[in-house]
Amino acid sequence: MSATATVSSPRPASAPRASAPRASAARTAVRHARRRMIDPTTCERDYGPEELEFMQALDRYKRTNGRMFPTCSEVLQVLRSLGYERVAAT
Repeated sequence: MSATATVSSPRPASAPRASAPRASAARTAVRHARRRMIDPTTCERDYGPEELEFMQALDRYKRTNGRMFPTCSEVLQVLRSLGYERVAAT
């Protein structure tokens, strides 16, 4: 009985298996970096000073707290931090 070793040939350079995870990770990183740089104040509409102040305050809150989608309570907290309060109906 003779022992024979099976030698597999190396993968061709174009094989997607080795590079696919790296390429996917690179695309994900680019997508996340782009998402962080989107500024809601660059839309086509001209915003008033109060709207800009609110959008910037909300953006600061989201970045500080790592919250991409703040809850209604958190949005209310941002509004109150800007000095807004409910006025009693007369």
